[in-house]
Amino acid sequence: MPSRQRTNQLFVVLLLCFGLFASQVGLAASKQVIDVEVEEALQRFYKEVGGARKFANMAEGMLVFPSVIKAGFGIGGEYGEGALLVKGKTVAYYSTAAASIGFQLGAQSKTVILVFTEKSALDKFRQSDGWEAGVDGSVALIELGAGGTIDTSNIRDPIVAFVFGNKGLMYNLTLEGSKYTRLNK
Repeated sequence: MPSRQRTNQLFVVLLLCFGLFASQVGLAASKQVIDVEVEEALQRFYKEVGGARKFANMAEGMLVFPSVIKAGFGIGGEYGEGALLVKGKTVAYYSTAAASIGFQLGAQSKTVILVFTEKSALDKFRQSDGWEAGVDGSVALIELGAGGTIDTSNIRDPIVAFVFGNKGLMYNLTLEGSKYTRLNK
């Protein structure tokens, strides 16, 4: 009987994790809420990363997801909504979603900012029906130089990403497999 009890406990934990994920998907934010959260995420980016404002001003576009929720127990998923900004103005709203299998337990929230440094990369992203990192384009995760500053002279990638957790910029992550889909808002 202990194995049946363990199976039931596993099932309950899975339901809870997916309930958290589904609740985030079901509670789609309004444009106004997304806009406020995007602005807060950008202010945090500018505050925590030296040279971020200058780098953003040079960018062709920025896709900002203020809160991407990831939950899982063996099998996991993540979801978030954000906005695409071109020259500082919101031009579209997007969702990001991904699934994963492997050792994982619990839930976390992160902020993801994708910066398009080349117009061709931005155009390809905007023209796609569902863009997937690692398939439709590669995304380079940025690690900061000395003093927590962006070294713009070394950035040669057409799309770069910054991922923040509760304690600041996160490293050794991958966005491959994340799918970005335009929302009708």
